Amino acid sequence: MDTKKLKKQLQERLQSPDRLITYDREKETLRIERKDTKKGMTVALPPIVSKWKENNKTIIEEVVYYVEEALNAMGEEKANKHEQNIFPVIRSTSFATESPDDIPLITDEHTAETRIYYALDSGSTYRLIDERMMKSEGWTREQLKEIALFNVRRLPTAMKKDEVAGNTFYFLNQNDGYDASRILNESFLRDMKETVSGEMTVSVPHQDVLIIGDMRNETGYDVLAQMTMSFFTNGNVPITALSFVYDEGELEPIFILAKNRKKERE
Repeated sequence: MDTKKLKKQLQERLQSPDRLITYDREKETLRIERKDTKKGMTVALPPIVSKWKENNKTIIEEVVYYVEEALNAMGEEKANKHEQNIFPVIRSTSFATESPDDIPLITDEHTAETRIYYALDSGSTYRLIDERMMKSEGWTREQLKEIALFNVRRLPTAMKKDEVAGNTFYFLNQNDGYDASRILNESFLRDMKETVSGEMTVSVPHQDVLIIGDMRNETGYDVLAQMTMSFFTNGNVPITALSFVYDEGELEPIFILAKNRKKERE
């Protein structure tokens, strides 16, 4: 066994489409690197040859196993880091369902007015996840949904409160890009339901605000309608000017309720 033969064996054993293997002739080292993360290992060949000559015939197997495990761990580290940065994003149902290069975006139904998208946050911005990205990362739709809903539950839900004509309005505005996404945090909505004394409404006029109303009289609905329209008109990413009544885990648009009530009176 010499370095030339060892190099050939390791290259054959460790070769993979998602790896880059380079040889440094001067240093007699082999570099095995993941293409996705640019992380990898550099293996010095002379010490391995020496151990092989000392009758350690399993040394090559040991090196291959060690390199494989290390590269796999680097991939898991990347995946775990990504998973912590996957969040649901609420958009209007009129929002595009394909990326600019015509790749279908990953979406789920929400209400007649809103749709759920999924985003990978990079810190200063985020990218909506499409089918190509989902497949390249090895995710499934169910995994994305589960991860995103878990992550949105970790976001803070501190709110500001305002009283208008006997009605209370709570405003969630963290400016993290996921304020409207808190509408998917069921435990948060249930807790708020226990707090309000009147009828509970939920509004997501644009991406950077979520409004919860404690409606105790008809004036409150008029105020809410004007408020949500103002937010909708002035928001950077408008979603819907309609508000929803929240009851028993369900969101029902208020204009539908108004029609139903009119019919009941008739």
